[in-house]
Parts: sequence; structure tokens; C-alpha cells
Amino acid sequence: MTMITRRDFLKHSMVVTAGASLPWTWARAAGANDTIRAGVIGFGSRGQAHIDGLRKIPGVKIVALCDVDAKVLAKGVAAFEKRGEKVTAYKDPRKMLEDKEIDVISTATPNHWHALLTVWACQAGKDIYVEKPASHCIWEGRQAVKAAAKYKRIVQVGSQSRSSQGIRQAVDFIRKGGLGKIKVARGLCYKRRKSIGELVGEQQIPEGIDYDLWSGPAPLVPPRRNGKFGPVHYDWHWLWLYGNGDLGNQGVHQVDIARWFLGEKTLAPQVMCIGGRLGYEDAGETPNTQIMMLDYTTAPLIFEVRGLASAADTDAMDKYWPVKFTPVAKDDSKNKKAAADMRNVTGGRSASDPRSSIGVIIHCENGFVSVPSYTQADIFDNDGKEIPEYKGKFKGASDHFENFIKAVRSRKTSDLNAPILEGHLSAGLCHQGNIAYRVGKKASQAEICDQVKSNAVVSEAFGRMCEHLKANGVDLAKTPATISAWLKFDPKKEQFTDCDAANALVKNKYRAPFVVPEKV
Repeated sequence: MTMITRRDFLKHSMVVTAGASLPWTWARAAGANDTIRAGVIGFGSRGQAHIDGLRKIPGVKIVALCDVDAKVLAKGVAAFEKRGEKVTAYKDPRKMLEDKEIDVISTATPNHWHALLTVWACQAGKDIYVEKPASHCIWEGRQAVKAAAKYKRIVQVGSQSRSSQGIRQAVDFIRKGGLGKIKVARGLCYKRRKSIGELVGEQQIPEGIDYDLWSGPAPLVPPRRNGKFGPVHYDWHWLWLYGNGDLGNQGVHQVDIARWFLGEKTLAPQVMCIGGRLGYEDAGETPNTQIMMLDYTTAPLIFEVRGLASAADTDAMDKYWPVKFTPVAKDDSKNKKAAADMRNVTGGRSASDPRSSIGVIIHCENGFVSVPSYTQADIFDNDGKEIPEYKGKFKGASDHFENFIKAVRSRKTSDLNAPILEGHLSAGLCHQGNIAYRVGKKASQAEICDQVKSNAVVSEAFGRMCEHLKANGVDLAKTPATISAWLKFDPKKEQFTDCDAANALVKNKYRAPFVVPEKV
């Protein structure tokens, strides 16, 4: 098999950084009956679902695996060999992209790699399924959109709710005026996030991890944390160099659904944020408590993050419901308390308790839609009673990986349920909120109340946030929250119009040769 050398690849990467495109013409037009040959990059966690999802699709064969952690890579290869399936192992994703035997790439690396791998895959003539969020910053998300269009590649983002038939039907119903005008789109991420441990001295990289490759586009700085997952893995979500907090982790799913209902096809023209990393001091940087408000013309989109439990003496999470609700206990459950605690922790709902910890609420004139999962939407009247004629109507989902492969075969981006543009916009909204938080200033509870009193939606959410923090023993007088001003944004230019500090965070600074190119 003829391969481009590592030296040649690095030369090409340097050319791309200067503004030219990679001179690769390896794209193979897969026919309806051809075997699609896939490579998976990054599968220590979510990537395993990518492997499972692709393996079960007829006509798809995983032929390569790539991970910078030698232990993860060896374990993955061994699992394939045990089934009698041969795969080529790669540590460096650039080497995998050189492999002309691969048609499609699937990746679930840390966030800071997502957009770069999307651009590189497009330039290498390969289609790609990229895990959410589609980007680590606003600018690189738009570059990924441009690359997909220029190279005519199929790029699916891992926003699997977009393949829910039930949610899709509910979106269509609401956008046609089924419950009247939308008043507010609300997303929730009440998901327990405990301390990751205090900031410590420079930590030794675990044996087998190529930390230079793991860091990739980010600065090569030693880890100074060592929590439950060690100094490298998973807790990167809570560090700005690599992650986007729970707003860009779990929350991007719900932000995407909320924007889908609104029908908005641009980033928001105004954004503000309140929040903080409250309740403990640790090595994390992203807020564990957050309110983001996006001021769209159609209706405002508000999102709430809570990483602390409902109170200091429990791991159960708060639940949100638009109207007063009294839970009804079931007598037929042998493990009633354990089941209730599990529902609280996971955000799931029982038939007797419609409230959600993780979900979307679309408040309309004549009722509201509740989206408690990736596959279902429920319709209620303004008193919180499920409307009988819609009960069970908006349920069901198709497979998101199968949808990707369908589009790979048809070569029609219109066949994709979650194309890169949608992924870019929903990730971009999360970035807008995080940027607002990062340029905000600490303020007292009274000062924040005064600043938001003219906006009833934000004021109400902040009031509940204060109650939540009080239940967790957080004194905002001693550890004040942060609030931003309303930041204006130009959706066409994808730039803030009145804040230089915010614009400085629209685009990352990249470390050569892992550079998202200016011209794709």
C-alpha cells in the first residue's frame, strides 16, 4: 500500500497553515453496495459508542483505530482480534488520514481536536462523523463548515437528537403554530459534577500516553491536576484549554434542540451570562453553576447549568417544571427510594414525575413542550396536564450513525440529520455564553438582582439559582457569582461588536503543526 510519509504530511500541514489546501485526491465515491471502510479516532470513552454504532451497520467495516493512549489502543485492537476482525492501529491521527484504504472517519477526541480533525479529514477526501460539540471555539467551527463545502464532504455532528423522529415531528408541530407563539425556549443541565481535586504541582504523564499528540492544537503545558480520572483524561472538560464546561458538554445537546424549535439559523445577536464555580475550590475553571441568556428575535433562549446537588446532604439533583407539581409516590416499587435517587441523578423521569433535570422546555402561548430525552417530546397545557390527543405521538428515533452512512452513500448533505452547519451554530451558542462568562465581573447578589430585574425570565432563573446555592451552603456574599453585560454580536461576521475582550476569545491560538488553517 502506497503511503504518504510523515514528513510529506507535515509539509502539507505547513502549506495549509499558510493558506493553501492539501493536494489529496483520495476520495472514493462509495456506491450503494460498496463496503464503507471506517477509522475511529479517540475511543477511550464516548468513542466506544462510535465503534458499536458503526459495526452494526450492514456494509460498514471498521478497518483502523487511533488513540494517543497506548493502553486504550491495545485494548481496542484486542477486542477486534478476539472477534476475528483485523484493524490497523495508529497513534497519530495524521497517519490514519494518510491511509487511502479508509473512506470515513469517526472521532470522539477531546473538544479541542474536533474542528481540526474535521478540516483535515475533509482535505484528505474523507467523510467524518465528529462528536459534539463541533468546535472548541466559534471561529474554527465556521472553518469546518467551509471545509465541508469546499471539498464536498459529508460531515455529521454527534447531536443524535436530530435523528429523533418524535422530536422532529414536535418541532414541525410547534413551528407551524400548534401551541401558538413560542415565548421562551429553556434548556436544562442539572448534572452532578463533584470537585476534581485541588490544583497540584506538575504531574507525570501516565505511561503510554503521547501527551504532545493529546495536547495537539492546545499549548503544551503539563497537567497540574490528578483527580478520579488521573492527570489527563476526562477532567479536561472543566479546563478552558481543552473543554467547554457542561454548557458545551451535555448542554450543547439541549441548546441544539431549543434552537431547532426556534428555527434560528444564526448565532444569537445578544448574549449575557451569570455563573461561577461554586461550592468547592478545585483545579477546574469552567462554571458549575451557570445561566446563559440568548436574545433571539423569535424568542429568548435560556440555559441553566447546575453541577451541585439539590442540597448539601444528597447527590440527588434539582428538577425543573414550569408549573407547581407534587410528586406521587408509588407503593408497588420495592426499591422506591433507590429508583427515585437514580432518576434524580440521571435526569430521567418516571410516569408519576414529569419533571426533568436534563431536558428542554418550549414555553408557548397555549401550553408547552417538554423534551426529557433524545427521542421523545411531550405536549402539555398551561396547567401542566398532558394533552390527551398528543400523548405518545411524538416518540421514536432512527439511528444517527446509519443516517451518516446513508448520506455517505447518497453524497447528499441534505440527507444528513445533523450537518456540520447545525453543529457549528449550536456549539457556537455555547461558546457565546462561555465567552460572556469569561469577560464578566464578580458582583454581589443584590447587584446581580438589580442588573437583571428588567428581564423577567433571567430574574426568575437567578432567584431559583440563589435558592439552589443556599441549599448547598454557598454564601454568595463570601463567594460572589460572575455576571456579564449584554454583549452584542454580529451573526453575519460572527464577531462581537462592542467587546474586544470577547472577540479575543472567538478564535483559539494554535500550536504548530496542529493549526486550523485560515484558508481551508
